[in-house]
Amino acid sequence: MIVLRLFSLALCASAVLQVQAAQPPVSRSVSASNYSLDLMTLYRESRLEDPRVLAAYARARSAAEKEREALGGLLPQVTANATTNRILRRDEASREAYNNKSYSLNLTQYLYNKQAWEHYQQSKSLTQQKSAQSDDAQAEATVDLAQRYFVALAADDELELVMAERRATQKNLDRVNAMFEKKLAMITDVLDLKARVDSLAAQEVDARNQVMISREALSEIVGRPIKERLSRIRNDVALQAPSQPLQNWIAEAIDSNPLLKAHQSGLEAANAAVREGKGGHYPSLTFSLGAQQSDVGYDNTQTPRSDSYVATFGVQVPIYSGGSTSARVRGLYDEQLAAEQEVEGVRRQVVKETTNSYLTAQSSVEKIRANQNALSSAKQSSVAAQKAFTYGVVNAVDVLTAVQNEFKARRDLLKSQYDFITNLFILNRWAGKLSEDSVDSVNVWLGGNESDAVEDLKLSSASPSAR
Repeated sequence: MIVLRLFSLALCASAVLQVQAAQPPVSRSVSASNYSLDLMTLYRESRLEDPRVLAAYARARSAAEKEREALGGLLPQVTANATTNRILRRDEASREAYNNKSYSLNLTQYLYNKQAWEHYQQSKSLTQQKSAQSDDAQAEATVDLAQRYFVALAADDELELVMAERRATQKNLDRVNAMFEKKLAMITDVLDLKARVDSLAAQEVDARNQVMISREALSEIVGRPIKERLSRIRNDVALQAPSQPLQNWIAEAIDSNPLLKAHQSGLEAANAAVREGKGGHYPSLTFSLGAQQSDVGYDNTQTPRSDSYVATFGVQVPIYSGGSTSARVRGLYDEQLAAEQEVEGVRRQVVKETTNSYLTAQSSVEKIRANQNALSSAKQSSVAAQKAFTYGVVNAVDVLTAVQNEFKARRDLLKSQYDFITNLFILNRWAGKLSEDSVDSVNVWLGGNESDAVEDLKLSSASPSAR
């Protein structure tokens, strides 16, 4: 008789779980459609909408125009002048009014000007610096996008996991309640399970909020609401660590890292600034040609029109400027020294971050494999605890602990996968290899609607026979 009643309770619980499983998950409640949004799509949108990227582009373009401005100071300077006057002259004997005109064309070219030349060299280095800073800003923005993307996926996973764990715990609570009514279970078992169900209900509220917060973080980058479903890691993907040795990654990072390149260009600009400052002690040599046509005489008197052509060589020798030139050079030397130290500091940072990211990537693969084994063991332990509880070998707290361990293993596996991919982005960023191709190579790992762990927990929670 007891067996029949337990069987009827199981059928009722199965019907309830099937109704709950048929309801759409909360992650879809924030989706406007069934369209699946992948990382590459968001990356391309961010290139056009992320203010950090757009600002970096603008600064690079501005630096290029300043370089062209500095080059203009080395090229010939041509000016044209035209004047016309209306003169009224009056004295005791006469009064006359007349017009006179003057036209001139002048060309000036520096033959030697160290300050102007070094200023141009400095502007070239600053252009390279701003371009490298733009590359680094894009790489940093890409890493940030990937981190936010996988945080959003983790938030969706957490909500699904909490809901599934609550359903599984509620199923156990219903079974224990039925057994308690038959004096086959203790009140402590009922209270422990009920407390866990209430706790999971509170966690579900927080998980729903985290889903919305994580979507808003993505919206900040692309400038529009993110309501589509996010593509998950495909179930048939085998995540692998970088195959190249660490020293190759470090060498490539020192050679290609855009942040280090930016500081190296800044050092070159500081060196050019020192040479420009020293140029204040150097003479300058100019050559000019001039042509003038005028009928203006002394004191604006009218004279016959005359044409004049002049060629001039000019030398300007600085002798003394109150010591300001020397003081400026000393200050520029200190700026140069500071730039050298910044380059060394960034070089050490690049080596450290590349090493850390490489070692983390290597260990992450082993961590994923260990978490997969842990999840398999936790699922078997949960099934065993369920059966043992049915035979009265263990109590409800043991079952609750086994369920908690299973869902913790699921969380750990998903987190290790997301951390591994995010770390690959960080490694490529410091190695100077992060580009659209890098994003595309990771994006091919995406394409699933559900991760393996989330899909498995839905199947197991939707079917009592899976237990």
